[in-house]
Amino acid sequence: MIQILEVANVRCSGCANTITNALHELGCKEIIVDLSCEPRKVTVDVIDEAQLAQIKAILRQLGYPNITEENGIFSSAALKAKSFVSCAVGKFS
Repeated sequence: MIQILEVANVRCSGCANTITNALHELGCKEIIVDLSCEPRKVTVDVIDEAQLAQIKAILRQLGYPNITEENGIFSSAALKAKSFVSCAVGKFS
């Protein structure tokens, strides 16, 4: 089933590469990161709700949380820092 997730902190193709690579490792086959809109959208073909939960967790670990998640000020700053690192990694892979 196709799911569209609206995520925060995605800025460039480096971010998109990191997301795509991480979700490929999880076994997702169809992944589209749309950089042309705000908020940014990640479209992915998921098998079930369990895999969707894993995808959301991975995105959060990379610093790209779902925009509907509540974050405290410290959590938000930490997620932005993680996304900068993830972005840099994506630019070099």
